[in-house]
Amino acid sequence: MRLHRNLVYTTIDSLNAIFNEGEYADKVVARALKKDKRWGSSDRKFVAETIYEIVRWKRLYAEIAEVKEPFDRENLWRMFAVWAVLRGYPIPDWKQLEGTPERKIKGRFDELSKVRALKESIPDWMDELGVKELGEKVWATEIAAQNQPAKVILRTNTLKGTKENLRNTLMDLNIETEYLKDQPEALVLKERANVFLTDAFKQGLFEVQDANSQLVAGFLDVKPGMRIVDTCAGAGGKTLHIASLMENKGQLIAMDLYESKLKQLKLRAKRNGAFNIEYRIIDTTKVIKKLHEKADRVLIDAPCSGLGVLKRNPDAKWKLKPEFIDNIRKVQAEVLESYSKIVKPGGKLVYATCSVLPSENQEQIEKFLKTEIGKQFTFIKDRKILASESGFDGFYMALLERKNAVIAE
Repeated sequence: MRLHRNLVYTTIDSLNAIFNEGEYADKVVARALKKDKRWGSSDRKFVAETIYEIVRWKRLYAEIAEVKEPFDRENLWRMFAVWAVLRGYPIPDWKQLEGTPERKIKGRFDELSKVRALKESIPDWMDELGVKELGEKVWATEIAAQNQPAKVILRTNTLKGTKENLRNTLMDLNIETEYLKDQPEALVLKERANVFLTDAFKQGLFEVQDANSQLVAGFLDVKPGMRIVDTCAGAGGKTLHIASLMENKGQLIAMDLYESKLKQLKLRAKRNGAFNIEYRIIDTTKVIKKLHEKADRVLIDAPCSGLGVLKRNPDAKWKLKPEFIDNIRKVQAEVLESYSKIVKPGGKLVYATCSVLPSENQEQIEKFLKTEIGKQFTFIKDRKILASESGFDGFYMALLERKNAVIAE
């Protein structure tokens, strides 16, 4: 087990782009992995995992290394040295790693790990908010779970085949998967692999989608032939799942504020063989008004803090600000009030977020049900899913039904 200079240099360059130039970790990692065609799978694995690890533990490593932002290259090397020592790598005699104080690093790690915000490497405000909303005990286990690397979960595209066939196809490519209990379309990768390079992916046999994210479309109680509106479709992971549950029968309207996201969804839908989707950009309020009381089912996959998906997006810990969360709660309330009017009497609505905060979840539903439009809905059920309990992303989903109009005699 030794460090290779070219891999470490790429890691340092990537950390500089993420920490100092504000780039997103997933984009930076994707670019880094294309840097050298000669790299084997273990080289690429080292680069990707090391970048994500140092991003995930940024605050803790910076404290141990005694460096402060903005990090110059010397600071980044010091943080890398902390990572290497804590991971048990022998420190090579490179100029940048000269004088690495191995015993001091281990001692500071033990000492700083007594403070939760440092141990879990999160901003103080996030730690305080988590305790306030979930309580000390639940938050402590939840944030620890959010620091575990995310597993790769596939969702079988049932428009093109079965889970069993997909598993066999991947097995032929030496990609081993396991079934997931109570998840009809999910397969879990035993080991990380770049599944996007496979012909099975290019042919649209599956999408990569977290196990708990896969529960949302099922929660909506979708049937073929319905008219369904996905109001915050984005790049469309859940839209494509709904399309497969509809068996391409009926009308699925995918809406979003951003045309670029819907363009991405169009490409994915083509690959998936999902052809019952219509695309509408929400550029005026008329787009919503035209659909009032027209849909059997409406999904509001609301914008949120993303505090349920930190294991997947560790750099979000450093990009999120408390004022963003205050603002997003207002947006959630507005979106619920506006988009719920699309549900026809007798139709159903699902409000979902990838947050674990009650203020973004059940409290939003409670407030909504007291509004004028909200009084026309009945609460049916909800699910609060913590990463610490499920092993996957944190999610919330609530199912509401619009009351049938009372006909005057």
